[in-house]
Formats: sequence, C-alpha cells, structure tokens
Amino acid sequence: MRPLKVFSLVLIAWIAATNLISDAWAARQMHSITDRSLQIPTVEQLTRVLTLQDYNTRVVTIGVTLLGLAAGVIAPFLLLRKRSLVSDTLSHGSLPGICLAFVIMVAAGGSGKSLPGLLAGAVVTALISMGWLMLISSWTRLKQDTAMGIVLSVTFGFGIALLGIIQKMATGSAAGLETFVYGKTASMIASDAKMIAAVAAIVIVVTVLLFKEFTALCFDQGFARSQGWPVFLLDTLLMALCIAATVIGLQAVGLILMVAFLIIPAAAARFWTDNLRRLVIISALIGAFSGWLGAAVSALMPRMPAGAVIVLICGFIFMLSMFFGQTRGIMHRALEHLRTVQKVAHQHLLRAMYENLEGRGFMQDGSISLDVLDEAVDIEDLLDKRSWTMQKLQNIIHRAVKKASVRALLSEGKIFFTKQGLEEGRRVVRNHRLWEMYLIAHASVAAGQVDHEADRIEHILSSELVEELEDLLEKRSSRIPASAHKIS
Repeated sequence: MRPLKVFSLVLIAWIAATNLISDAWAARQMHSITDRSLQIPTVEQLTRVLTLQDYNTRVVTIGVTLLGLAAGVIAPFLLLRKRSLVSDTLSHGSLPGICLAFVIMVAAGGSGKSLPGLLAGAVVTALISMGWLMLISSWTRLKQDTAMGIVLSVTFGFGIALLGIIQKMATGSAAGLETFVYGKTASMIASDAKMIAAVAAIVIVVTVLLFKEFTALCFDQGFARSQGWPVFLLDTLLMALCIAATVIGLQAVGLILMVAFLIIPAAAARFWTDNLRRLVIISALIGAFSGWLGAAVSALMPRMPAGAVIVLICGFIFMLSMFFGQTRGIMHRALEHLRTVQKVAHQHLLRAMYENLEGRGFMQDGSISLDVLDEAVDIEDLLDKRSWTMQKLQNIIHRAVKKASVRALLSEGKIFFTKQGLEEGRRVVRNHRLWEMYLIAHASVAAGQVDHEADRIEHILSSELVEELEDLLEKRSSRIPASAHKIS
C-alpha cells in the first residue's frame, strides 16, 4: 500500500476518533452544563489503574490488550496483501448480521441480547460480504477498491435500515445494539474477555504455524503454488482470521473504528523494519500497547470513550513512527539522503583533485609517489570541474578536512591530499574509469553520456562487483576499441 494512502486512512481514523470524543464531551456538558471542571486523576487512582486492582478495569484492560495483540499479529499480512481495507468492509458488513440475529432471537422468545448469538450473526453476514466482494472482483472488471466501496456502503446501509426497523418493533428493545457501531469498552465482562483471549490465541497459534506459508502468499504466490501449497485455502484462512479479529473487536471499539486496529499497528511497524518476522512482532506490540494505554486512560478519565482513545493512541504512535522510524521514517530517510549527497560531493572533490594533479604530470604509468602529498591544488582550478559555488566548495572541503582526506590552506586558496585521501581518490578515479570502459565497450553508451552515467553508478559499486568487472574487461580488452581507453 502506498504511504500516502496509508497516511490518508490513518488520518480518517484519527478524525473519526476525535469526533467521537467531541460528541462524548458535548453530551457530558449537556447533561451537566454547570460542571466544567477537568478532573485530573490522583496518584492513588493512577496506581489502582496501572496495577489493575479494580475488577472492571482488569477485565477491560486485559480484553482490549489481547484484542490489540491479535489484530497486530494479523495486520501485517493484510497490509502486504493490500487488503487492509477489507477489514473495514467486513466490519461494516457485520452490522446486518447483528440486527438479523437480534430479530431472530426476539422472535424465538429471547431478549435478543445474547452476545454469542449476535456475534454469530455478525460472522455470517461478514462471510457473505467477503463472498460478495470476491465475486465482484473476480467476475467484473471493477477494481477491488471499487468493489469494497460498493459492499461496504450497501451492507452498512442495510444494517442502519434494520436498526430503524428494530426500534419500532413491538417486542424487544434495540438499546445496546448501537454499541457495536461505536463501541462500548466499559461494558466488557469476563466472558467477553475470555472470548477475546480464545480468539487471540487461535490467531497467534495459526499465524506462527503457517508463518512460512503466509509469507510466500504475500510475496510470491507462484512460488507457493510450485511448492504444492493450497494458495486459495491459505488466502481464505487468512481472511477467516481477519473476520475473527474483526468480530470480537466490535463490542470493544466498534465496527467504525475496528479498521484502525487492523491498519495502524502494521503501518506504524512498517517504518521500523523491512523484516517480516520483526514487522509482525512490532505490530503486535503496538496493538497491545495501544489497547492497554487506551483502556488505562479511559479508566482514569471516564469522559473519554475507550475506543476513540485507543485509536488516537494508535495514530500518535503512527505519527512518531512516520517521523522517527529507523528504516522508513522521514527523519531517517532525510538523514540518509543528506549523507549520500555529502558522500557524492566528497568523492567528486577527491576525483577533481586527483585529475588535476594527474593532468600536471604527477601520476605516470599508474604509479604514485608520496611526494605528491606536498603538491597543492588551487581551489580556483576546481570550480570548473563541477557546478560548484565557492561557498559550496569550501563547505565540501571543510567536511573533507574533518575526514582527514585533505589538508587545506583556505587563506591561500590551496588544498593538499593526505595519504588516506590520496588512496581514496585513486580508488574513486579507478572505479569511474572502469565504468567508462565497460559502458562504452559493452553497453553501447554514447561517449558523450558516459561521464554522467559513470558518476551515478560509481557510488553504488561494491568491491566484489569491481573485481568482477576488472576480470571481464581484462579478458575482452583485445576487442575494446582504442577510443574506449581515453579518459573523458
């Protein structure tokens, strides 16, 4: 999934969570318009919450933490399969099932509030939504995002219509069903936490046992088929785990915000590593930590709905990861780019100095005398080598002095090689010319374009590749035209 698309999804989830908090705050103010105080938790309250002394806090915190753990484990595979939004489709597609299960249970003489029955209905319509999505994607020319938009909007609209019908039923009450839309973590009981724990255990165990197969499914389905693995069955099992995590999270964070649990932890973890195993672990830790901290904050500040707080914490972690992630973070990539630019400029300086001394006859037949270290290169002579300004060239020289590659007498406008810098300059020029010979002789590159192309390639040369090219060029040197050996 593209970074811009991931960022957009996180932003949407963040805005939705913020709106829920604003609504809750407004409702509280309407309920007690004279109470405008912000209650700061005491040390005793903080201790009780963090040590899980209260039964309700303990149940909610453990349940939501396990939910975040399960969602974080399965999320990376959905992200890599570019199916993160499928969870959103499934969560919205579960609402009609909840409503239909309520109607059926009321018609059978029950209250309609049995959680296992409601979740069973959610699973059924989530599966139907998944089948409808796959049917549209497979049998039409519509792209998957279009298919998801169709399924999501139609199923959610059907669910809202059913909620309206239930409100007018003569028997039964729909009170409480809206918690599946917005979530109501505080109403979680021990049986709910146990159900979440059981599903989380299943998700983790299946993921660990089929980690190799899921990895092949995400990166190379052709390889998975060649190994005789049932690709369709693995894909179906992956989506079944997604449905299980989505359904058990409906009561905790609601079907609107559950998608954040299945997108943000994996998206945030992606900024920290390129290794899938570590990606799954980091994603699981982010999901579990967000659930734990969100439940704790909600317990300390009852005005804050837990589901929205959890999503906001996930979003905050995502922002931190986006800026400071050590693999793909903005700061890391900016520093890497700066280091690359400085490295290229440093090599260009050494090459320009070396060629200046070479042009003055100090390097003959490939031999270098250490007496050349006492020979100065005029800074003015280097300005024509590159599109340098005097200020930029002086900055490059200052960095080269810190690296002990050159000695400088800036007051006199002269610089000198050090022994280390001379050897590095010789290597840079040698690699550059090696590429020139190869590109002209074997890649059919025009002579006028060689210098530019060689400059780009020389900075990614490894020592092994240089040796391989040297051997290749030595074997074919008799067929290389004389013009190829001229230095541009």
